[in-house]
Amino acid sequence: MAHVEIYTKAFCGYCARAKSLLGKKGVAFEEYDITMGGPKRSEMLERAQGGATVPQIFIDGTHVGGSDDLGRLDREGKLDALLGI
Repeated sequence: MAHVEIYTKAFCGYCARAKSLLGKKGVAFEEYDITMGGPKRSEMLERAQGGATVPQIFIDGTHVGGSDDLGRLDREGKLDALLGI
């Protein structure tokens, strides 16, 4: 199964939606809460090439985007293959 990382903030509906989709698929993920900023926020900005909104999602180190992008991949039938399920 793929290694999934997600940068989130508290009270973020888009973050909750992305985490829910991953949970429904039975995928474990590493979550980085950047609500208060800090080094993980800087890391996210660098890895996401300036993507400043949350969530920012990475699958096996590849940036896939945010919640809408994750949902689109699922609707197109491409997400399961990326997740290795």
